[in-house]
Amino acid sequence: MIRKRSRSGDPSRGVLAGLWNLMDDGVEWVAGLARTGGGAAVGPRDTPVAWRAATADMHLPQAGAARFGSPEQAEFPHGQRRTADSLVATLATRAGMLVMPEPEREATLARIRTFLAGRPETSEGEFTLPMLTAVLRVRRLFASWPSTR
Repeated sequence: MIRKRSRSGDPSRGVLAGLWNLMDDGVEWVAGLARTGGGAAVGPRDTPVAWRAATADMHLPQAGAARFGSPEQAEFPHGQRRTADSLVATLATRAGMLVMPEPEREATLARIRTFLAGRPETSEGEFTLPMLTAVLRVRRLFASWPSTR
């Protein structure tokens, strides 16, 4: 039975999926955080719209025939408990922030701290950072389906 199934090109084989944790910039204050921090703090695949665009053709080869079918994308909401300090500390570790000249990095982090201190959602104690786990799934294309006889 197993041998027959493997010869039949079982469609459950050949699935490739990737997961990304995104900041939900559909929430107004998160969108403001992304604008305030800029692309170095909140990168090009860190928000849903940018992620969808960046991953839309990720399954296509640079050259040659396609090996995967059309992508399926899904998003699942959740949140992370944070404080303003813990969020700033995390954003400070982003690659774009780490390669900035020190004065620019400190200025960006100060802008983010000021933004968070001025928002009622984030100014006092713990808050939930709205997040989405985004999934991109593709199935391998089989050139031909072998006979099961």
